[in-house]
Amino acid sequence: MKIRVKSRWNDKGRERTAEDTGSVLAFNLWRIAGANVLHLENEGFQTDTYNQRLDVVAELLGFFVHVVDRMTSEKEYSEDERRELITALALNLAKTMLDNRRDVNEDKEVDYKGQFIQLINERMAEYAGFAYDDKEPGFQMRRRCGEHVTEVMGEKDKKWVTDQIMDIEIPDALKTFKKVARNII
Repeated sequence: MKIRVKSRWNDKGRERTAEDTGSVLAFNLWRIAGANVLHLENEGFQTDTYNQRLDVVAELLGFFVHVVDRMTSEKEYSEDERRELITALALNLAKTMLDNRRDVNEDKEVDYKGQFIQLINERMAEYAGFAYDDKEPGFQMRRRCGEHVTEVMGEKDKKWVTDQIMDIEIPDALKTFKKVARNII
């Protein structure tokens, strides 16, 4: 997967807030998740609506927010610093999800932001029970993400989606994301 990501700060000497970092991570993770959906479609996997694509993006983002949490725990972030960063990241992603959902749905009163935050919280709790070995999400964590994506995909080729997510999409996305994380986190 070749996509352009922001992997360096423009003003290197300036101290960054959790909001600054969360915003840059959110921008990049949204692009990565979107590229994963496009790659799935190019590989012949079925998505029928823009909402379904956003459901897949949401599941992938839930996985990657947890990966960021694990990465920051390895990089000597304090508990408060991690919480601030993950909160800023989730809120930035939720705003983008809200904007995208409102663009394609007539019902502007639905709490898309709250639904997304709830999904992130559920995935954070669920993925916390899985191994994260050698700075990589373990097999069970990748499998569970694949199963969540499978649940929101179209009926065609449903039995292959989990394997595609585990074996191709997540590893490719992690390669791209590590370029971002190296200098941003």
